[in-house]
Amino acid sequence: MQSKRVLCLNPYGFHGMHYTEWGDRSADRVAVCVHGLTRNARDFDPLAAALSGRRRVACPDIVGRGESEWLPVAAAYSYPQYCADMTVLLGRLETASVDWIGTSMGGLIGLMMAAHPNTPVRRLVLNDVGPFIAKAALQRIATYVGQRPRFASLAALEAYLRQVYAPFGKLTDEDWRQMAEHSQRPAPDGGFLLHHDPKIAENAQAGANQDVDLWALWDKVTCPVLLIRGAQSDLLSKETAVEMTQRGPRARLIEIEEAGHAPALRSADQIALIRDFLEAA
Repeated sequence: MQSKRVLCLNPYGFHGMHYTEWGDRSADRVAVCVHGLTRNARDFDPLAAALSGRRRVACPDIVGRGESEWLPVAAAYSYPQYCADMTVLLGRLETASVDWIGTSMGGLIGLMMAAHPNTPVRRLVLNDVGPFIAKAALQRIATYVGQRPRFASLAALEAYLRQVYAPFGKLTDEDWRQMAEHSQRPAPDGGFLLHHDPKIAENAQAGANQDVDLWALWDKVTCPVLLIRGAQSDLLSKETAVEMTQRGPRARLIEIEEAGHAPALRSADQIALIRDFLEAA
């Protein structure tokens, strides 16, 4: 794994976007793994390592998260900005074709990228997200995103993550330890804070008052799609998931038992699902 940065442009100036890169730079195929709302690139370490045997894999920290820089105002955190940043990343990777694996927000970015004419997205994996999201699920997420806890120790932060992200499913103690390690930033006066810009919560709360409806974009996607759903998910309903198999690109649906929003994609069986889908053609 290599840690890299690329310079992107926002309405207020330039910002640095961090990403991890795995695999042989000369590999024919490239995959991009994009995380959820307040997560980071290191969530994908096990998946990226597994996929890197046959392809290059890039895992970005979306601006305002992880090791990427923060934007000056909350309104700048938007999907057009994220798509623009991902286009810069694809240019840096010098690839005309990419396999996209996106969890929640990362999946919506992938959906938007895949819906455009001449898209570089060859295959799309959506992890527990779809073109319709009820406002009740958005309000639940906004509630915990809006919190600004301070932790006295990494152990306390890990305990918090285990509670908030219990819907990720069955994770090992090592999984939780690594997530805690990569989810923290030192607080100026001691202890630890979560490793994302608190201003992200302002947008999440502002957008939680209405449903998200992107069916018009979904119907424009033409690449093969693997849809992974946590069986207890409140963000991707069963009804929406089934409809996604019946219109647009007609996704292949797989449900993960004992998971909600969103499956962590760290276990061997979940990684195998994605690898087999990407290798199918």
